[in-house]
Amino acid sequence: MRKMILAGVAAALMVPGAAIAAPHGNYQQHQVRHDTRQNDRHQAKQHRQGWRAYAAPVRNWRYRPVTVGFQLQPTFYGSRYYVNDYNAFQLRAPARNQRWVRYGDDLLLVNIRTGRVIQVVQNRYW
Repeated sequence: MRKMILAGVAAALMVPGAAIAAPHGNYQQHQVRHDTRQNDRHQAKQHRQGWRAYAAPVRNWRYRPVTVGFQLQPTFYGSRYYVNDYNAFQLRAPARNQRWVRYGDDLLLVNIRTGRVIQVVQNRYW
């Protein structure tokens, strides 16, 4: 009788330990989310490494939000500020006489003949 009680107690003590050691069903989902976040961070870091810091063409320039129809000075949409890899920013291809231009942390689609802003995409450089 004593042996049966000791065997029962030993079995009862081992079951909770086995339940704790068993992997949970959410572990795989957690790992997938973790891997996805890691991948997103890696891609963002790669993109940032190719970006240069913004240097304004005018002394004492301060950022001010721009809207559609605003006319930029030609120095702000010079070739130094062109964004040639617009696919990396998920932007549409510019039409004739249009260019994507960096303006602070924003991207502007500008008509290079008139200097007028056609489209504004805010905070693409972070």
